[in-house]
Amino acid sequence: MNFRLKTSKVTGEKLVSLQAATGLTWNILSRIAVALSLRDSSIPELVENKSGVDIHRNAMTGENDYIYKALIRQHAKRNISDEEYFPDLFNAHLERGIVLLENEYKHAGNYEKLLVNLIKMEN
Repeated sequence: MNFRLKTSKVTGEKLVSLQAATGLTWNILSRIAVALSLRDSSIPELVENKSGVDIHRNAMTGENDYIYKALIRQHAKRNISDEEYFPDLFNAHLERGIVLLENEYKHAGNYEKLLVNLIKMEN
């Protein structure tokens, strides 16, 4: 069982940049990014370049780890092993989602508008 995830360099930089711009911590930003990725029905590409931020599984998913695994399993429409879920699929969703989140932030222009736009997505 793997308890560490290593992002790509680009994703690590985007997390740092979004954290500075929004004041949200990297783990909250990561959770939002994964949620955005799960909205896309296609399976994200696995991460090859892992030269970014090193993140512990518990810090990323916390007490909701089982829920994230269930969501990613449901998205994949098949049973997935724990090793496949974390770090591989979780990281793939993080990589795709952070691009979506960064684009949402750029479109919104500030933190408050970003939150409003994210809430509107759910309605």
